[in-house]
Parts: sequence; C-alpha cells; structure tokens
Amino acid sequence: MSPAFKSDFLRTLQARGYIHQITHPEELDAAAGAGVVPGYIGFDATAASLHVGSLIQIMMLRRLQQAGHKPIVVMGGGTTKVGDPSGKDESRKLLSDADIQANIASIRTVFEKFLTFGDGPTDAIMVDNDEWLSKLGYIDFLREYGVHFTINRMLAFDSVKLRLDREQPLTFIEFNYMLMQATDFLELNRRYACLLQMGGSDQWGNILNGVELIRRVDQKPAFGLTTPLLSTASGAKMGKTAQGAVWLNADLLSPYDYWQFWRNTEDSDVGRFLKLFTDLPLEEIARLEALTGADINEAKKVLANEATRMLHGAAEAERAAGAAQAAFEQGALSADLPTHEVARAELEAGIVLATLAADVGLAGSRGEARRLAQGGGLRVNDKAETDANRTVTAADLVDGVVKLAAGKKKIVLVRPV
Repeated sequence: MSPAFKSDFLRTLQARGYIHQITHPEELDAAAGAGVVPGYIGFDATAASLHVGSLIQIMMLRRLQQAGHKPIVVMGGGTTKVGDPSGKDESRKLLSDADIQANIASIRTVFEKFLTFGDGPTDAIMVDNDEWLSKLGYIDFLREYGVHFTINRMLAFDSVKLRLDREQPLTFIEFNYMLMQATDFLELNRRYACLLQMGGSDQWGNILNGVELIRRVDQKPAFGLTTPLLSTASGAKMGKTAQGAVWLNADLLSPYDYWQFWRNTEDSDVGRFLKLFTDLPLEEIARLEALTGADINEAKKVLANEATRMLHGAAEAERAAGAAQAAFEQGALSADLPTHEVARAELEAGIVLATLAADVGLAGSRGEARRLAQGGGLRVNDKAETDANRTVTAADLVDGVVKLAAGKKKIVLVRPV
C-alpha cells in the first residue's frame, strides 16, 4: 500500500506516477512540508542535446519547483570525462573538454524552457561538477572518500553486475563513476544544502551511495528518489524510434517531428504520458484518458500540443498541428512539413526509393523501406508504391517537391537544390 504523503511535492509525484523508489519517505515528506528542499538531478553532456528519454527527469525538476522547492541542474562536465556504466554494454567514447562545454551550452537552452532560473530561494540553478571533481587529487580522493565504499557492495550494483554478467569490459575509470556521483551529492549538500537526489531507477545504486556518504561523513539528512524506467506499452524504450533519438533541441529534431512523436503515442500510453509530460489537471487527463475508439486521437493531439508547446512554444505547437492537419486531413502540402534537400543533379539522375526513404528518416534502413513498401505503407505523392527499388526522379516533382510518406503520420518533402 502506498504511503499517504502530506507534502504537495510528494503527493503530486505519486498522483502523476513519478515515484518508483524512495529512501526515508516519511523524513523527506516532513522536510518537503516544512520548508524549501533543494533537489538535484545530474545530466552528462555526451551530446549537444538531451533526448526525450531524459524528459521525465526534467519534468521532475519542474514539479519540484512548482511545489515551491529549489531545482539544481548538475551538468556532468567532470563525470562525462569518465562515463556512466549504468545500462551500457560498452564504454563510451571520451570527449574533449571543448566538446563537453559546447554540449553543456546547447543543453542549457532546453532547461530554460521548463525551469525558472535566478537567484531566488526557489529559482533553479545550473552547476558543473567539473568545478569540484577536477580539483580532487586522486590520492586525496581515495583517502577521503574511497574508504567509505567496499568493492563487494559496488560489484553488487546492477550498473556493474549487468556489464560483468554479459562479459562486457568495464574499465577502471568507469568503475569510479559511482564514487564521483556520490561525491557530487556530498558537495552539493555542503554548498547548497541540497537534500534530495532524483533520477531514473537505473541510478538507484549511485543515488544510495550519495545518500549514505552524506549521512556517514557529515551525519546530515539526505534523500533519494527514482522514477520508473520508462517504456511504451509495447515495450519499446522511451525516446528511441526506428529513425533514431527524439532530440529536444530544435536544430536536431524539428518541432513538427517532435509533435508527430507524441501524436503517434500508443493508445494505452496516452493517460500516463499526459500525467508525466504535461501540466494539465488530473481531472482533465482522466476525461481524455477515458476516450475510446477514434476519439482517443483527440487526446493524442492534446498530448502533442501540450508537450510541443512546453518545449518549443505555443506558436511552433500551433504550426505543427496545422501542418499535420493540412497534410493528413486535407491532403495539402504545408511549408511547415519536414523538408529534405537533395542535389538537383542527383534527383534528375534518379534516386532509388528505398535509399531515399532511409535517407529522409521514413525508415531505419533500406531493408525496412522495402518491407514498408511491400506492405503498402510507402507513398510517393500520395500514391502507394510497392516497388521500393523504383527510382524517384525530377519527373516526380509536384509544385517543386516530391512528397514522401510512410504510413499515415510521417511525411517528408524532398526538395531539389
């Protein structure tokens, strides 16, 4: 039976489905009801953008701020140099300092859409753990913090155990990651009185280490909270599609494609995703969740509109919805549809449809494009094409573009330049 929380923060998280595991729930509930709780989530800067799989963590920080507490966004300028082994089968490529800093600058623009930054008691702040991790002398680090961690316990954590069970290499530098993350929590507790670390359930072991380090070394309260690892109703990992990652930065994924990602949500996921990824009241979500048959598509449009508005703004959400309506319900072309440019000479010479469909992202590979065509799901200028080996040429241009579609919801305009 779930505990009956008293604080607005934990009540909201529980009602919307964010809580998977939580340390010291009664203590945290009391702290959240008594005053401002600073809480943090760490994000490594391995790419120029986070993808939608990180959105649940961003929304957790948003819920923290909405409940009157202080979000701390920790960018892993230091830990990115090491690499988190959690959920990974192989080591990540190590990035240069310049690449990491460029990624952090790019990622910050997304957080500014979801959180209010500033100097106030509940304003969000962003910090870089390289600020303290890079200053730790290795011998001093081991002497001060290494004594609080046993190899026996570290080997028992899933992030390590799974890699070893699969007989995949785990480098010594990655093995140190959990010590560094625990040190982050201790440092944030000392600098900003941070009481709470949140993350996905794959981070549970790392979070526990930080909670225990603070309680052991400084004898202070500290708490951990994780969300369920998110997958779709069909079991697919959240944020992964045949065409690749669903990026949060508009220069890597257009607002239209982002809108379409949410519009394509499976029926049984709509209510859950509305709770996690929008600010709509729970009563309205219950109404939308109860829709059946074709009506559930209206709930999906609401989800797509709300999620896109939050990230890209109301104007882009309206443009994406309008472009989708024009393309799918009215059969019209829109300037807001995704466009893929090809060299005019290349189009005049002819491009194999399977190759073009894969290049523009309608299929994950040429083989997938061929299977899509055989099933009647690939269209050129609204006409089904069962032969994926046929060539698309300049003769296919209509109003200066070739309209390619996969299924009913994915459209790309191919434009010669």
